[in-house]
Parts: sequence; structure tokens; C-alpha cells
Amino acid sequence: MTKPDKSVSTFLSGFNCAQAILSAWTSELDLDQKTALRLATGLGAGISRMGETCGAVSGAVLVIGLKHGRDRLEAGEAREKTYDLAQKFMSEFKLRNGSIRCKELLGFDISTPEGLRAINEKGLEQTVCAKLVSDAAEILESLL
Repeated sequence: MTKPDKSVSTFLSGFNCAQAILSAWTSELDLDQKTALRLATGLGAGISRMGETCGAVSGAVLVIGLKHGRDRLEAGEAREKTYDLAQKFMSEFKLRNGSIRCKELLGFDISTPEGLRAINEKGLEQTVCAKLVSDAAEILESLL
């Protein structure tokens, strides 16, 4: 199963967008599934249902950081590589989808009860969000 397929499958099974992205890369990152799912929990739905940065984007940035991030103060080149890859990821995601902000991507403010109800009634998680998760995984795979 490809990483985009695995990410979408995980998302559609009930995990959030950030969890779906991070969990698809656990074996490459030497990260156990349980830790990955817990780590990304608060990033779903635009950071804890605030409608801000899309969880698929946040999950991808976590993957980039785990793969290339800085773990020593002296490792400035690792920080720069991480920032560069994260910026490239976000630029491509925005090019494909018009934004990296959840409420703009969905067209509803999910931080409000009305907005949350609207996305649920319209089934946007199964359509729009699943596509965003797939796009994020594809972009991430191409960058790594």
C-alpha cells in the first residue's frame, strides 16, 4: 500500500488528518505507531478544531522534522534543511489547494458549532479532507 493510500485509509478509519500522515511514516522514522498517533492528536482539524493550519500539513511538518530535524544546537544545517523542506511542502500544498488553513480549505469555520455541523452534514471530511490527506502524503513522498 502506498503512503497516500495508507494515510487516507487511516484517516477514513477515524483518525485525524495529522495522525493519518504521521502514522504512514512510522517505520521509516523508527517511531512506534502508538506514539505517533498520540503525538499528532492535538493537531487535527486545524490544531484542535480551531480551523487553523490543516492537520495534514502539520503532520507532514512533523515527518520532515523527525527525518531531517535538528537534535543538537550545533546542527544548524539540519534546521535549515527542515525549514526548506517544510516551506517547499507548504508551497506545493497551497498551490494544489489554495491554502494551508483548515477553515479556508473547508469553507466553514469548524471552531464554531455551526461550522462543525455544516462540514459533518455535507460529508466534507470524507471528501475534501480525504483529498487533502492524499495530497499531503503525495507531496511529502516526493520531497523525501
